[in-house]
Amino acid sequence: MFNWFKKKNKEKESLIKEDTINNKEENEQIPEENSKVNEEIFSEANTLLDEEKNLDLTEEIDNKENIEEDRLEKTSNNSVEVKEEIEENFNTEEIKEEIEVENSSELDNDEAPNEDKGKVNFFKKLMSGLDKTRKEVGIKINTVMGNYVKIDDDMLEDLEDILISADVGMDTTMKLIDNLRETIIKEKINDPSKVKDILKSETKKLMNEELNKGISDISPSIILVVGVNGVGKTTTIGKLAKRYKDEGKSVLIAAADTFRAAAIDQLKEWGSRVNVDVISHSEGQDPAAVVFDAITAAKSRNADILIVDTAGRLHNKANLMKELEKINRIIDKKYPEAYRETLLVLDATTGQNAMNQAKTFKEAVNITGIALTKLDGTAKGGVVIALQSELQIPIKLVGVGEGIYDLQDFNLDNFLQGIFG
Repeated sequence: MFNWFKKKNKEKESLIKEDTINNKEENEQIPEENSKVNEEIFSEANTLLDEEKNLDLTEEIDNKENIEEDRLEKTSNNSVEVKEEIEENFNTEEIKEEIEVENSSELDNDEAPNEDKGKVNFFKKLMSGLDKTRKEVGIKINTVMGNYVKIDDDMLEDLEDILISADVGMDTTMKLIDNLRETIIKEKINDPSKVKDILKSETKKLMNEELNKGISDISPSIILVVGVNGVGKTTTIGKLAKRYKDEGKSVLIAAADTFRAAAIDQLKEWGSRVNVDVISHSEGQDPAAVVFDAITAAKSRNADILIVDTAGRLHNKANLMKELEKINRIIDKKYPEAYRETLLVLDATTGQNAMNQAKTFKEAVNITGIALTKLDGTAKGGVVIALQSELQIPIKLVGVGEGIYDLQDFNLDNFLQGIFG
């Protein structure tokens, strides 16, 4: 009996032990299964995160690509617009060139090789033409103003030297400096930067703006053109005739310079270029006889303008005066109703020599105006100030180029802007 209970107890202990072992094994298996589950969960989570990151990265790349495409599209559109604009401008330039070619074909083929084929912005040409004088006057004045902190006698002496070097002339320069000094004292100015504007204003006063009236366009008019040989007298006559023709006026030219060889032929050449008849005699004939016949022709044809070329015999003032007096008597007797102009042609590149020529011609004849040629090729443009202020003869025409339209009315404000800047 006791053995039976003992056996039962052993079986019971054996079962308990097996259960304990089984429970232990199950407990050991659960963490392993949980660990596997966790690993699977983490793996799936990481996969989802990676996919999400990849998705975000893909979207970011797509956005960048879209932005880049938009940028490229805009750039392309801009390029197309720029290209179209360039093509449009190019076409415009081609049209302009075609127009210029058409305009040029309207002029005779005999025109001088350097002549412009159409009118240009004369103010710009004047500014360009006066560049040498502006460097001699305006730019140097700027330098002087920058070298002084106050206005004193040394500064005024420097300004005096600048004006003289630009062929303004001693007398005119002294007047300008004296007037400048008076204005500075009167208005209590001590700022060097204001000197140039004051000097420009004083120059304008001295030149007397009221003198500047254009060349006559009254019908009928006789324009007597005088000047020494080589100043551009014949060219000035040709350009002036072209100007009047363009204004719709009928024009005649009288070749009364019978003294200089080839003068008549040169004038006829210009007459052919601008389609104006030239009344002439043979070389060496009496200039007054040429003027007589020219007046007869002008009256019979109802010409608006008669331009008379004359000999430039400055070396023999007595003969010059005698010749011009005779011509004037013919005009007084034959054509008293005509408006009279006596235009003196001077070469601006000669500086103070032009001033001396003007004084001599003024003694010989009543000069009503000056045509100043070659103003674009000189640093001596200051002579204009001296001519008008000292002699009180108006500058009526200025030439700043070889083109047929490069002879224009003198504008005092533009001139002062051109030399002072």
